[in-house]
Amino acid sequence: MSEQDKQQPADEAEINDGARPEADAGQEASGQQDGGVEAELAETRDRLARVEKALAEADLRSQAEIQNVRRRAERDVESAHKFALEKFAADVLTVADSLERGLATLDPEDEALKPAREGLELTLKVLLDVFAKYNLEQIDPQGQPFNPEHHEAMTMVPAPNAEPNTVIEVLEKGYQLNGRLIRPARVVVSKAE
Repeated sequence: MSEQDKQQPADEAEINDGARPEADAGQEASGQQDGGVEAELAETRDRLARVEKALAEADLRSQAEIQNVRRRAERDVESAHKFALEKFAADVLTVADSLERGLATLDPEDEALKPAREGLELTLKVLLDVFAKYNLEQIDPQGQPFNPEHHEAMTMVPAPNAEPNTVIEVLEKGYQLNGRLIRPARVVVSKAE
């Protein structure tokens, strides 16, 4: 082998040896880069998991809110249907009051007034039937204990024949629509002597 040939492999060895440290440094740098990328990837995955969790919770809250709004709207519609007649019913109560007052003024013993009395009774009965059809109930507390939720005491009088706090006279009957008080019964209440 010539001197040149001998040197050539030695040079190649030097070149190769010189290349190895660079390759090792590149691999180390690549390893560091891979470690940094993996850490960044893990951090991104954590952030993504937190965002997904927050979105799932927000979706659950929004669905619950939608259900609450729907229920409230259904209750409001039901209430509107149930009590739509409230103002009208309150105005029509005066007709029933007038018929009852008219009946009270007619003497039941007077034969000449009998047809008028029967006509008023029949008209009042028809009106009360219409009230019942629309769940408008009459409150007639005669002889019952006084209930401030359904009765309005106009006066209290001593009544030896009645228990204290008992309704002894109904001046004006009360009414309730679907269980809601439209007008309290106006009453006279007995008091202890």
